[in-house]
This record gives sequence, C-alpha cells and structure tokens, in this order.
Amino acid sequence: MSHLKDVPLAKAYLLLNHGPSTLVTSEHDGVANVMAAAWVMPLDFDPPKLLLVLDRNTWSRHLVEGSGVFAIQLPSRRQAELTLAVGSSNGGEMNKFEQLDIRTSRARQIEAPIVDGCVAYLECKVISEPNNQEKYDLFIAEVIAAYADERAFSNGRWHFPNDDLRTIHYQAGGAFFATGEAFQVARD
Repeated sequence: MSHLKDVPLAKAYLLLNHGPSTLVTSEHDGVANVMAAAWVMPLDFDPPKLLLVLDRNTWSRHLVEGSGVFAIQLPSRRQAELTLAVGSSNGGEMNKFEQLDIRTSRARQIEAPIVDGCVAYLECKVISEPNNQEKYDLFIAEVIAAYADERAFSNGRWHFPNDDLRTIHYQAGGAFFATGEAFQVARD
C-alpha cells in the first residue's frame, strides 16, 4: 500500500467523477437552457429513476423547478468542446442555444429541447422531495423515456465503433477522458 497518498477532502469527488458527463436541458414558459452536469447517477430500475445535483444558483434549476421536467443527454467525444462551453457559461445571461449555435430537436415525452448528436437521451419527471432539493440540491426523477444511438448502444450494451461516438467523462480544468475499451470477464 506504499503507493497510496492522501487526497484533500475538497478534491475527493474527483476520485468518483469519471462517470459520463451529461448535458441537462430544460424549458419553462418558453425559455430553455442547456448545462453540463457531471453529478448524475442511476437510482432504481422499476420504475427507472435517477439523481441529479442541480445547484440552486443555476438558471436550469429555476427552469426545472418551474416545469418539473428535464432531459439528460450523453454527449460524445466529438461534443467535448460544446460540453465545456455550456458548462462554462450562464444561461441566465445568454441564450446558449443561439450563442453557441447548438442544433436541437424536441424531446419525445416532455416539453424541452434536446441537443442533436448525443449518443443517449433520458427524459425525466421530477419526483418532488423539497427537503433534498433545498438542503442538498439533489433532484430525484423518474425516467419516462430513454433512447440511444444504436451505433453506440444496443442490446443493453455500450459498444463504440469509433472514437467519435465514445461518451466523455469530465475531470476538471478542461480535462476529459473518453470511455475506454470494453472487456468481458467469465463467471465461474
């Protein structure tokens, strides 16, 4: 264990923060926004649920609280610059879709835009938990629609035919990882 070194607790999240980066889109009263979010995780299978940390100071938080819905998108490696750009700008101060020339379509089940070209989409309805939302910025949501680019996800598995379609994982300071090679382990 001589290779183990203490990590400052303020940076401990970086040890877990290499799951797929996501884009969150939302819309309320005709106003839409997109933001990057690294802290999204599955919660349950049936019905499918997820957790999203949505800071109270974000414009998206205002929209999600107003509409009760949001969409999660998994951008690919070819969208890393876009992911960094939407994560580094404030939707309350600018229309990110126009300013960053982001192509969108409409979500299938909710009133929100979705960013074209992502490899997966999850449309979500907030399960109201005011204490968690106010105290921890933690939103629980039911996934009411899910779809993915079949070139990268089919038969319940990720398989990346080329580097451009790999999901990305944000570390910090503009540094990303791309999802690596898949491998199988046999069970006894």
